[in-house]
Amino acid sequence: MSILKAVDSPTDLKNLTPEELKQLADEIREFLIEILCQTGGHLAPNLGVVELTLALHTVFDSPTDKIVWDVSHQSYVHKLLTGRRDQFDGLRQYGGMSGFTSRKESVHDPFGAGHASTAISSAIGLARARDHLGLDHHVIAVIGDGAMTGGLAYEGLNNVGASGSELLIILNDNDMSISPNVGAIHEYFTSAISNPLYNKVKDQLWDTVEKVPAVGKSFRSVGRKIDETLKNLLVPGIIFERLGIRYFGPVDGHDLDGLIRHLGDIRNLSGPKLLHIRTIKGKGYQPAEDDAAGFHGIGAFDKETGCREPGEGPPAYTMVFGQALVEECHRDDRIIGITGAMPAGTGLDLLEAELPDQFYDVGIAEGHAVCFAAGLATEGLKPVCAIYSTFLQRGFDQIIHDVALQDLNVFFCIDRGGLVGDDGPTHHGTFDLSYLRMVPGLVIMAPKDENELVNMLRTGLMYDDGPIAMRYPRGSGEGVDVTDQPVELPIGKGEVVREGSDVAILAVGRMVGRAVEAAEALQKDGIEATVVNARFVKPLDTELIGRLADEVGRIVTIEENSIRGGFGGGVLEYLSESKRYTVPTLCLGIPDAFVTYGTIDQLLQDHGLDADGIAASIGSFLRGEQVLSTTVRSAG
Repeated sequence: MSILKAVDSPTDLKNLTPEELKQLADEIREFLIEILCQTGGHLAPNLGVVELTLALHTVFDSPTDKIVWDVSHQSYVHKLLTGRRDQFDGLRQYGGMSGFTSRKESVHDPFGAGHASTAISSAIGLARARDHLGLDHHVIAVIGDGAMTGGLAYEGLNNVGASGSELLIILNDNDMSISPNVGAIHEYFTSAISNPLYNKVKDQLWDTVEKVPAVGKSFRSVGRKIDETLKNLLVPGIIFERLGIRYFGPVDGHDLDGLIRHLGDIRNLSGPKLLHIRTIKGKGYQPAEDDAAGFHGIGAFDKETGCREPGEGPPAYTMVFGQALVEECHRDDRIIGITGAMPAGTGLDLLEAELPDQFYDVGIAEGHAVCFAAGLATEGLKPVCAIYSTFLQRGFDQIIHDVALQDLNVFFCIDRGGLVGDDGPTHHGTFDLSYLRMVPGLVIMAPKDENELVNMLRTGLMYDDGPIAMRYPRGSGEGVDVTDQPVELPIGKGEVVREGSDVAILAVGRMVGRAVEAAEALQKDGIEATVVNARFVKPLDTELIGRLADEVGRIVTIEENSIRGGFGGGVLEYLSESKRYTVPTLCLGIPDAFVTYGTIDQLLQDHGLDADGIAASIGSFLRGEQVLSTTVRSAG
């Protein structure tokens, strides 16, 4: 008999026996493997937190008690236990369930997240709100050891300790990045110090001894030193104790009985506390245990063998970039690749394997990555920051203050620019052209295909007049041949790829190919369109834009970026400043909203950015009709 099918809310766990809970853990793992081998998703992280999630929902009372998951890609088990089992067929699918926690999705998700290191800060906010409102419930933050490399986590820890507010932090350590488990003595010591009676006696003893005249304070001072020495020897958590956070652990994160016991023991202890657990990423599925990184976020795979379905079509932009960067690093040993905990995701794993002395992984610390790159640049090195578009948002201040303000030659290679598909709104790179375009002195490029990416990589590495950025999409390239002899491109110059007299289409990045397809469709209706590969979002090719404004007289811009402040906005600004503002102009792009999850093709179609949608919008524009609501029109 299936226990999982009978669990519709956390309250259904309360009366299960220890044996039934363990059976449920097995069923959850089977369920996740069965579903994710079809839909893809974050398998290894979720297999690693099955027992922890069961223990949390057994001991605490969600949604009254608030459980905050850092990053929240490991919240699938939490979703299963909170009434969303029947939605898993649509996990990360268009119109389906998010792969992260979402306040819009369930009352059991008190805080949404898709980026790392946010749980502690948000959880202390929830805890202080509880205190301010005079409420009485528990707040739990679950954070992985990888997320502890992010500075925001330590800012939160500092505030947690200073607040004294009741809060439980679960540190899920699955890679020994904080400390190794040194054996049974940790289990024994943790059991002792987490026992409520022990803590009560300890506190009362200290208070009593301190009241003893003359010797009390001296005895307490000596006692604290002894206690600290013992904890330094036995417990790798003295840093938390120093911050005012009571530390427990490490304990076995797959010992369900033990987790329930430990959580029950520390549940009602006052003040901030941290339970350090040790888990195995991918636990219970051997392919995921053997390749935890590969199964962190994965597409469809063969359940029996763990083999991933082979990719079809041209190589991904990420792979082309990684291979080209290795070649460039061979050419010039001053080039340094930098990533923030994403070597495989950015293609820099190739550089790490071949030229490790020219590679740095700084962990989940994008602000540090940018500032670190600035330091390298001051000494004449050529740092290449390869960071996802939405992750680079975290280094925005450093881009302005530490790089651009000092005119430093840092090269930002921005992966996942534009729509990324099933990871949804937390990962769509639809704001980078807007937030980078405002930075003084920063050059911004976007290749139309993988061959142009290689040429832009060479261009950026040869550029020495300040910071420069190249933004490229997730997924496969256009299938063109890639040169083995890269060339520099002239800064700020576009490329006319198709001539026409009725309308000029200025496209950037992946949209160039769609613009050409749209122009071919318009030709069937007797409309001849010029198509321009803009190449540069900043500086614009104002000479070319001005000529087209005068000769063609109607302009359309297309970008896979927010319609606010992006490429189209730059073109409109130029037309206005140059007194050509009477030129009817249509700007197509992502609306002023967050985009849902789904395949890239679905989302492009949804926002009128596929070839048919572009052609339809331009046709309406030329006829003076209302254009799709996802566009902005400016005409004099």
